[in-house]
Amino acid sequence: MLQTALSHQPVAVPAPEHRPLISYVLPVYNEQDGIAAFHTELTAALAGRTELDFEMVYVNDGSADGSLAILRALAEQDGRVRIVDFARNFGHQIAITAGLDVARGDAVIVMDTDLQDPPRVSLELVDAWREGAEIVHARRRSRQDTAFKRTTAHLYYRVLRSSTEVDIPLDTGDFRLLDRRVADELRKYREKSRFVRGIVASMGYRQTEVAFDRDERFAGETKYPLRKMAKLAIDGVTSFSTVPLKMITRLGFVVLALSTAGIVYALAMKFFRPDITVSGWTMLMVVVLFLGGVQMLSLGVIGTYIGRIYSEAQGRPLYLVREVIGGSPADD
Repeated sequence: MLQTALSHQPVAVPAPEHRPLISYVLPVYNEQDGIAAFHTELTAALAGRTELDFEMVYVNDGSADGSLAILRALAEQDGRVRIVDFARNFGHQIAITAGLDVARGDAVIVMDTDLQDPPRVSLELVDAWREGAEIVHARRRSRQDTAFKRTTAHLYYRVLRSSTEVDIPLDTGDFRLLDRRVADELRKYREKSRFVRGIVASMGYRQTEVAFDRDERFAGETKYPLRKMAKLAIDGVTSFSTVPLKMITRLGFVVLALSTAGIVYALAMKFFRPDITVSGWTMLMVVVLFLGGVQMLSLGVIGTYIGRIYSEAQGRPLYLVREVIGGSPADD
């Protein structure tokens, strides 16, 4: 009887162990010469981490070369690959945003596909996340760039940090890991002039850093020439700081003090040295040109902020997607 009773009791089946899913968000713009090599190195690095599941979300940011065709081939060969194909070029920061919008992982890693950020380092970010960090920044210990780029980047990050109300980590780009909760919160930020690394730094949560040595670009040319770097720098400052506006006020007081001194000097020369007052033409021109330059600079700074207000007030979509390749129809 006892054996019969025991045989009818339900047998407890152990729940299957949850395998964390790690999503890679990978912006692509005219990278046909390096995508295949990047994917090969990334998959080789991931092959040793059998306790994890992975997906790779490539965002084709309106590439004009053969990048999309190569991505399609990768999606056919590797079921973990998904492609978000933009209708046109919207920019690197928007491409990151689109990737975050569709990434499904328990953690999301953002990195470029030019192999300057080594794929093996991304697994160090995963280890830091599994130890409890919610945001893991990849900090560049060294970088294989031109002296000009190294110098300007070094100065920019320090000026940015000193002029904003946000503690933005030094020498970090967009290569980082975000916990699922952080990624979901970041998706709520929809401003158009985006500076993702600043937004992430401002969110709080438990943040840590992993230092690495940045490699040379594998192939092709940089997609961040001086013009785009300058735009990103302006977005970073104007997104998280009102220091330029405050500088206009301070500059106004300096100009007022100098103008007052000039008036006192002009009056003194008028009353005490009337014989040489005509020679003040040079000073007059210097003052006029100086004031004109200050006014134009001030208008430019104010115009930048007004332009941001105008762009946000339009309320247009951040990006337009032609199609999403890979994954299930429900994901699309």
